[in-house]
Amino acid sequence: MQIMNIIIFGQTGQVALELQRIAALQNVTLTALPRAVADLGDPDACATLIASTDADIIINAAAYTAVDQAETDETTATCVNATAPGAMARAAAARGIPFLHVSTDYVFDGSGATPWAEDAPTAPLGAYGRSKLAGEAQITAAGGPHAILRTAWVFSAHGNNFVKTMLRLAQTRDGISVVADQFGGPTSARAIAQALLTLATAFHRGQGTSGIFHFAGAPTVSWAEFATRIFSLADIVRKPTITPIPSSQYPTPAARPMNSSLNCHKIKRVYGIEQPDWVTELTDVLAELDQKS
Repeated sequence: MQIMNIIIFGQTGQVALELQRIAALQNVTLTALPRAVADLGDPDACATLIASTDADIIINAAAYTAVDQAETDETTATCVNATAPGAMARAAAARGIPFLHVSTDYVFDGSGATPWAEDAPTAPLGAYGRSKLAGEAQITAAGGPHAILRTAWVFSAHGNNFVKTMLRLAQTRDGISVVADQFGGPTSARAIAQALLTLATAFHRGQGTSGIFHFAGAPTVSWAEFATRIFSLADIVRKPTITPIPSSQYPTPAARPMNSSLNCHKIKRVYGIEQPDWVTELTDVLAELDQKS
C-alpha cells in the first residue's frame, strides 16, 4: 500500500507522542505540528494549514484539557475544543481529506450504571464537556469523511495523568485517599494512538466509516481500584495504603461524571478494534517509567 501521509495537530500531548512513536514503526509518514505552528487558539490559521496540505489524513490530538480551569475560562476552552476543530473539519471536508478527532466521556452526565453508547443522550456537567460536545457537532456538520473517538481516563508514561500522580504521591505519603464512586475504563495513550492509526488506514484505503466511536479500556473500575492496581504492579519500595472516599470528600471546581463507562461494541463491529486490557497496558507503562527513572 502507498505510504500514508498524516498530519497531527498536537505534538507533545500523550496521544500525539504515542502516535509519533507508533508511526515510526509503520508505513506512515507523520508530521506532528507544535503549537507554534498550529495554535488551536487561532482557528483560521489551522484551517489555512489544512487547505494547503498534501496530507492523506488529518488527526486532531490537541485539546484544552484543564477541566477545572475551563469553568472560569470557557471562552478559550470552546475556541480550542470546538471552534478550531470545526474550522479544521470544514477545511478538510473541502479537500475531501478524512478528519480524525479525539473526544471525551465528559459529554455525558455520568448518571446510571450502564455503559454509554454513542447514541445515548449527551448532557455535559461542565464547561470542558460542553466545549468538547460543541466540537463534535461542528465536525459532524462539516460533512466530510470523519471519525470522532470518544475515550476516557487516559494514561501513559508521558505528561500529566493519574498513574504518574499516584507514583509521585507515593514518594512522600504512607496513605492516599482516592475517590471510589466514579467509574470508568482507564485507557492507555498507546492504545488510543493505535486505534486512530487503524481508523486512518481504513480511510486511506477508501473503507472508512464516518461517525462517533467509543474506545476505552476494560474492565470498568473506580479510581480507588485503579490506584490499588497501580501500586500492586509498581516496582516501588513505598506502597501507600489506599483509602476509598466518596466524591463529596474531594470537591473540585468542575463536576466529574460518576459513570464514565463507555460501550465500545460499535468500533469493534465497524473496524474490528477490540477494547484494550488496561492492566496489560498499565504494566507496560510502569515498565517504561522504570526505565526512565
